[in-house]
Amino acid sequence: MKDAWIAVALLLASLSSLATERTLAYTSDRKAYFGDLHVHTQNSSDAFIFNVRATPDDAYAYARGSAIEHPLGFPIQLRSGTLDFTAVTDHAELLGILPAMIDPNNAMSKLPLAKGIQSTDRESVLKAFYAISRGVRMEGNQSPLRNLKVIRSAWQETIASAERNNDPGAFTTFVGYEYTAAPKSQNLHRNVIFKSSQVPDTPFSSIESGNPEDLWRWLDRQRDKGMEALAIPHNSNVSNGLMFPATNWAGEALDADYANLRMRNEPLVEITQVKGTSETHPSLSPNDEWAGFELYDTLIATEIVSIKSGGFVREAYRHGLEYKEKSGFNPYKFGIIGSSDTHNAGAPVEENNYFSKAGMLDGTAERRGTVPSGIKRKFGPVDASKTFPYWSASGLMGIWAEENTRDSLFSAMKRKETFATSGPRIKVRFFAGYDYQQSLLADPGLIRKAYSNGVPMGSDLARAGSTAPSFLSWAVHDENSALLQRLQIVKAWVSEGASHEKVFDVACSDGLVPDPGTHRCPANGAEVTLSDCSITQSKGAAELKALWQDPEFDVNQQALYYLRVLENPTCRWSTWDAIRAGVKPKSGLATTLQERAWSSPIWYSP
Repeated sequence: MKDAWIAVALLLASLSSLATERTLAYTSDRKAYFGDLHVHTQNSSDAFIFNVRATPDDAYAYARGSAIEHPLGFPIQLRSGTLDFTAVTDHAELLGILPAMIDPNNAMSKLPLAKGIQSTDRESVLKAFYAISRGVRMEGNQSPLRNLKVIRSAWQETIASAERNNDPGAFTTFVGYEYTAAPKSQNLHRNVIFKSSQVPDTPFSSIESGNPEDLWRWLDRQRDKGMEALAIPHNSNVSNGLMFPATNWAGEALDADYANLRMRNEPLVEITQVKGTSETHPSLSPNDEWAGFELYDTLIATEIVSIKSGGFVREAYRHGLEYKEKSGFNPYKFGIIGSSDTHNAGAPVEENNYFSKAGMLDGTAERRGTVPSGIKRKFGPVDASKTFPYWSASGLMGIWAEENTRDSLFSAMKRKETFATSGPRIKVRFFAGYDYQQSLLADPGLIRKAYSNGVPMGSDLARAGSTAPSFLSWAVHDENSALLQRLQIVKAWVSEGASHEKVFDVACSDGLVPDPGTHRCPANGAEVTLSDCSITQSKGAAELKALWQDPEFDVNQQALYYLRVLENPTCRWSTWDAIRAGVKPKSGLATTLQERAWSSPIWYSP
């Protein structure tokens, strides 16, 4: 009996401790938190060479609303308020190496190539940088240019800064870095995000292995040591079709072991950022009128157009369903995030406040080629005017979590209750269940009942006899951006071994309703005045909500559904550049765009 009372006392003490550890903002209904898990500082070599001298502390200061200095000398600051969480993700391969080369107290400053990095001549700096990159790629850890002592010191700086700036309940930092594999300029980059500050002494980089499967195995080993982390791939749009392959690294057919290894370590994918959006492409989704959003399609620092198949998220979702149908496993069952990939330590995610990403290289309209300058600039060997104008003011990640802490946010990432936006802070909810009634939309307990009677984004929904599920979609606009125009549910499914897709408008602004034949909302009349970027204020919705059943649902078919939210049109950043310069917008670029958000999918299994 005494032992039983001791056990009860210990349990109560544990629960009491858990309760006191919760922050004041804790809510079981979960709250949307916005942040950026893809930020570079001076410790990334491709930031440092373009005069970025911002530190990890500066990156966190920017995310919390402070102004920091751009490499060209002007202040940069978020206009739409502070972020809730951030990770500094500097490239692991040359982490901190270039700052060490200009430090006279560091032995690396005495290396022959360091003189080029120390030069005030831009061509000399770039020439030295390319030589350093080639040398490290060829010689690996044997190269004196890859000084592990320097790398570990910079890594400790990354960790210490994250610890200093972490403020549970108010602002969360994650320790992270970027794994930068890019064979023949084909992007296979991943950001690695750790749950806590308990991390390895040295990050695993593409110098150790350019095979992402080796990164996943390394993450498994760290997890066995108590160091929990996940990898998030980005820019599949410029992977030349390698990000979502049909074979493994050895060229063998994918199997359940591959799927389990990948999904265990890579549950999320970055769908939008500065270098374009990777949802889909018109050539892959010809019946989706919005498939051409913010596309960037050339391999890194080249003019080679990336292969489309294998490089976009929606197609990967479809292929994942095919694998599940045929073989019982799904290697592409990931949730969605957005982030910026800024190399200025601050995210350029506001169209009317855009300063691009690469320091002095593209920090003004003239330098990024959206207004006439008479100066030809290079991005690697490429004419910069063919690159920078096509970059995007994007993106951000949304997380539904109980509170703003590492544990809560990371748990949400693991369960894929995440969403992405192209920059605005649009809040997106998406649920599915079999017991939702139309009255739920006006119920004060909507969220509690949505969770208790269904599943949220990122989840699986099992078959319930012959009943079709209902999907609850809900979006709230960003007060600093345009009103909402429509909610869309994107469906993918498998029939007779082949996958298909379809887009359904499920809610329209301004009292409009989707056409039952086309499943499209009528135009709501929202317009943009290109002379000053003013927009129609009387059209659109601050909030859209809908309960929808798939009119083509088949209980026997593998399927997935995700929510896409579209704002009314607004000016693209390049149009803002032109207006400020008093010139016409650059030809060949979209003058307006429809900012948007995407939920993680819900997967239905018969």
